[in-house]
Amino acid sequence: MSEFGAGVELPGWVADSRSRGELFPPEEPPAAPVGFLQELPSYRSVLRRRAAPGDVEERRGNLRGIAAAELGGPKPEGGESGALPLRELPVSIADKRRIRDSPQADIKYSSGWNQWKRTRKSWKKALKDIKELSSYMKLWRHDIHSIEGKFGTGIQSYFSFLRFLVLLNFLIFILMFSFVTLPTVISNYGIFNSSSAKISPKNTEPYCTVYTPSGNKGLVYFYTYLKDLLTGTGFLEMTALFYGYYAIDAAWISVLRYNLPLAYLLTTFAYLALSLLWIIKRSVEGFRQNLVHDVNQFQSYCNKVFAGWDFCITDLNAARLKHRSLLYELQTDLEEERLKQKIADRTMKEKLRIYSLRIFINLIVIAVLSGCFYSIYRATVFSQENSSNVNGVGFQANLLVQYLPSIVITSANFIAPQIFSVLIRFEDYSPAFEIRLTLMRCVFVRLANIGVLLFSLWSQIHCATDRCKACGYDYELYPCWESAVGQEMYKLLIFDFIIIIAMTLFVDFPRKLLVTYCSWKLVQWWGLQEFGISDNVLEIIYGQTICWIGTFFSPLLPAIATIKYFIIFYIKKISLIHTRKPTSRPIRASSSNFFFLLVLLIGLILAFVPVGISIAHISSSKACGPFRNFNTSWAVVPDTVLHFPIGLQKVLYGIASEAFAVPFFMVACLLMFYFIALAGAHKRVVEQLREQLVMESRDKLFLIEKLTEAQKNS
Repeated sequence: MSEFGAGVELPGWVADSRSRGELFPPEEPPAAPVGFLQELPSYRSVLRRRAAPGDVEERRGNLRGIAAAELGGPKPEGGESGALPLRELPVSIADKRRIRDSPQADIKYSSGWNQWKRTRKSWKKALKDIKELSSYMKLWRHDIHSIEGKFGTGIQSYFSFLRFLVLLNFLIFILMFSFVTLPTVISNYGIFNSSSAKISPKNTEPYCTVYTPSGNKGLVYFYTYLKDLLTGTGFLEMTALFYGYYAIDAAWISVLRYNLPLAYLLTTFAYLALSLLWIIKRSVEGFRQNLVHDVNQFQSYCNKVFAGWDFCITDLNAARLKHRSLLYELQTDLEEERLKQKIADRTMKEKLRIYSLRIFINLIVIAVLSGCFYSIYRATVFSQENSSNVNGVGFQANLLVQYLPSIVITSANFIAPQIFSVLIRFEDYSPAFEIRLTLMRCVFVRLANIGVLLFSLWSQIHCATDRCKACGYDYELYPCWESAVGQEMYKLLIFDFIIIIAMTLFVDFPRKLLVTYCSWKLVQWWGLQEFGISDNVLEIIYGQTICWIGTFFSPLLPAIATIKYFIIFYIKKISLIHTRKPTSRPIRASSSNFFFLLVLLIGLILAFVPVGISIAHISSSKACGPFRNFNTSWAVVPDTVLHFPIGLQKVLYGIASEAFAVPFFMVACLLMFYFIALAGAHKRVVEQLREQLVMESRDKLFLIEKLTEAQKNS
């Protein structure tokens, strides 16, 4: 027999009935005592609210007086001023609201604290109304709602994520343009007085300060402009798109000095910090949803059966796919339970066999990754060493050499995931773990390929030979190495965009025409290509990581990324509606949003490393850019601090010293442990509430059983 929760005092007649094994006496159910209802928590909460200070009761009495005056009734007597609260007056809701909002009640009887709370509530309501109004002005609001209505929340989460990246890149572009590009352009046109960054010949060799970009001279063919547009060389090399254009040291606005090198560095930190905070804010919301929905297997099964349907779906094909998806999820749960039972029943010989197979397959995965990385390294070295020696060859050979690293990286991003998806079938994992492991391997391949490309570039820029000692870097190959890195990031971004358009035009549309108009069984079995949410998300996260890394070397790269993602939105929308079908294994919007942001956060952390190394470790170019006066880009910060007052310098040096860092680290650790403990306490409270819900359901079953027995006996 189930018992009520501990600490709950039952009325006497219920306790007597339960002790006799019945809910009510056999004759007739007795009426509940009057005191029984007064023991309810809700009634006690009402009593606590009534036991307020005297000014509240006075205000209630005055409100009732105002109500009586407005409604034409008799005023209450002095002794009855606190008899009834306003909500219990025998008037309509409209009259209660009019009495509550009466100026007499607000001005005459409200204290300063209550008036401040009312003003704060009014401001909150106004801000909420403005937020609701601004929701109608969201980018692609109607299009995303239409996609959600036809294909569900899983695919809608991809397009919402794409909109987030468009807004993020637009804000980064506004930052870089306002604080870096605009002052430089205005100074170059002579609107402001400015001084160029010139390095002293005492600090370096004279030839290190010479930078002559390879511009177009003489008769120029049309394909030369096309090559320059695709590679960032030629006429684009000395535009505001790349680092070499920003040669201003300071701009004078009246008597104010605008320090462009410091602004360049601080703006770089600002866009990275903005991206980090915005991603964390959005991911915390998704993590909270995942924490709330973290349930056991039985609850997960009930959610799929009773709450698994997406009522936003109106398209018939999408509804059929959703049916298939729910069926697949249930089959997956059963398969996982079967695998758990199979794992529990494994013998030692079977365990050795499966572990040996997994180790062998992981060695194959490492070999595939090593082959991809080595291919990228060799392609980058070959492209950089021969890009300046192909001026006499044809347009196609020149463009192929320039784009060789991008082609190899794109090929590795396409081939390696296909190999991983075949190998993982032999590792005998659960279906859900198979998907997560494959995705993490694909993420590693895409992001690590960018890292290998940058490592290949820096191994040539920051070489250890004699020709690198004079200037601090390989001047012969990279007279302005920051612009060279920016060109590589520019080519990766452009080539990725070209591949997305080419796949839609030359793969998706022909496949759609074949499936629609060709009745061959092989073609029909081939069918339409699925719209893989995770694959498409990894595609745009790869491009966003390139944008974060390249913005320091190409300040206008976020503008190109914004335009790119803006066009991709419509390309993907057309492809989804006309040429593809939703995946048969969709993931929920709540979990997918958190996963997307987690992978994006990994990409941002990866972007911190090369940008930080470029700023703090590698010598800045002596022939171009705003940092030519400094050994490294970071050197502008201590140089600026030296111009501060002595007191401010001491404060800043104290903050940067160990005497401040150690206590700050200890306080940060204490705060971290506090929040971890708080999260554990909240988790225990959630578990207790779940147990209480289970107990209440058992109590209801007990009461129903006893009521049924009482009815049978009567």
